[in-house]
Amino acid sequence: MFKLCIAFVAVFAVALAYEDYHSHPSYKFEYGVKDPHTGDHKIQWEHRDGDVVKGAYTLHEADGTERVVEYSSDKHNGFQAHVKRVGHAHHPEVYGHQQGFAGSHGHGHGYSYSKLSKYN
Repeated sequence: MFKLCIAFVAVFAVALAYEDYHSHPSYKFEYGVKDPHTGDHKIQWEHRDGDVVKGAYTLHEADGTERVVEYSSDKHNGFQAHVKRVGHAHHPEVYGHQQGFAGSHGHGHGYSYSKLSKYN
């Protein structure tokens, strides 16, 4: 009986000392990249307190606009994201040196397709 009481006291003491580390997650983080060589510009932040998560990220798109995403998540509303595009898209008219593709092989010689077409 004495051994049973000691075992019970030991289990009870372990149960009192046990702490559930997963019961309330909480964190904050943020990071950013700004690389002028590649044009890679982005930032992100996120906060979590229990089951509530809020955050946002932005990044520069190839067309010159900026994408802004603000998001939140909780047990009542689920995950919700609001996406915005800031700025006006612009595309270059010419992407590099333009030569015809018929026989040019990228050496600056050759004819454009329109010169070779029999439908001109």
